[in-house]
Amino acid sequence: MKKFASTLFIIFLIFSSKSFAVENEIVKRITEGEESAKITIIAYESLTCSYCANFHKDVYPELKKDFIDNGLVKIEFRHFPLDIAAFNASKIAQCNNDGSSSIMNILYSGQKKWARGKTPEEATGYLKKFLKGENVNIDFDKCLSDKIIEDYILNDRIEGVKKFKVNATPTIIINDKKFEKSLNYKNLKKYLEKLI
Repeated sequence: MKKFASTLFIIFLIFSSKSFAVENEIVKRITEGEESAKITIIAYESLTCSYCANFHKDVYPELKKDFIDNGLVKIEFRHFPLDIAAFNASKIAQCNNDGSSSIMNILYSGQKKWARGKTPEEATGYLKKFLKGENVNIDFDKCLSDKIIEDYILNDRIEGVKKFKVNATPTIIINDKKFEKSLNYKNLKKYLEKLI
């Protein structure tokens, strides 16, 4: 079922692809860190990806403490949804349009509670229930039907494939180069220290 849903989602993306540059100017990128940081990390992620959730649990806290909070690194989170549930969750993460990562972090920390369901409708129901339980105050239906945010997310995915050959999540890009080593903090720290 999951493979079938992923295939349908990819077909949907192909038929939805167009240029969204004008619309994107009003949607804020989810980022952490100083704009002037010497190193920029782009993280292509899918909110239903367990490896992405592990990155946020096991790697990101140390990365934030050692590099981001010290002004050395800026990280930009880009959407690369692998299925409809991730696509809808990306819309929710982006919905406040304030550039904050708070809703995205809530979604990753509770991923096992909402990233399930046999149909897109069931998955959407779990997502809505989870957000209500976490007291996330958004207009759920309005967020899911926001075409500007939808186009923004699709454009992230399309650009990831075209520019960086992204084909899995998470994919980490550091100063426009794909990070090819195993994604753990030790490897990432070693790589970043060489760039400082």
